[in-house]
Amino acid sequence: MESVDKRVSRCDSCVYYDYDEWYGEYVCRADLDEDESVDFLQGSAGQCPLYRFYDEYKSVQKQN
Repeated sequence: MESVDKRVSRCDSCVYYDYDEWYGEYVCRADLDEDESVDFLQGSAGQCPLYRFYDEYKSVQKQN
């Protein structure tokens, strides 16, 4: 029986995770260098070092 990797991705709550109309899917728009990209794609990076929580209400709070 194969083991299933159940790493939790937090990309959907990251400020760099955005919809790309060209590809028709969500992509990471973080500026990773080549080594960071390889580590991230291979899963050896652990948590993304560039992750920033996107709080859509934060900008609304500044407007009030």
